[in-house]
Amino acid sequence: MATIGVAIPIAEPYGTELQKFRAEFGDPMAASIPTHVTLLPPTEVEAADLALIDDHLLEVAARFPSFRIRLRGTATFRPISPVVFVPLAEGISSCEVLQSQVRSGPLQVDLRFPYHPHVTVAHDLDKDALDRAYDALAEYDCAFDVDAFSRYEHGADGVWRPQRSFPLAG
Repeated sequence: MATIGVAIPIAEPYGTELQKFRAEFGDPMAASIPTHVTLLPPTEVEAADLALIDDHLLEVAARFPSFRIRLRGTATFRPISPVVFVPLAEGISSCEVLQSQVRSGPLQVDLRFPYHPHVTVAHDLDKDALDRAYDALAEYDCAFDVDAFSRYEHGADGVWRPQRSFPLAG
């Protein structure tokens, strides 16, 4: 078995910048999770199915056009979940459509919560750390073009690593 995820990597320098913030807020997962917008949450699959999954993702990417994401401000899922994130101010509908296409065929899985594209900057921290993250990035603003998404694999060491990129060509 392999645990995979599919996500849009956050363009540089913003990905590294937000990952540094996450570390500064005390999130122990900062070094283990590249900065991203999730399209498919962690999902267990048969290792033998990875080629079929990659073919599916190539087909999705070939049909999907590039688009722009703008990240702005902060929001939270509290009290439901102890998470502070940077929300999308642009690109929401493109992410919604893309994730629904990714989560079809061999990757058809049910979601625990309704899909809400975002970039996590603090997770499972105490109230003060979550408040600090919320306040520190309240004025955050960046924008970048999305021209690909990636399949990640969760390593035995707990680190998520990109395995393959899928260029958007629609």
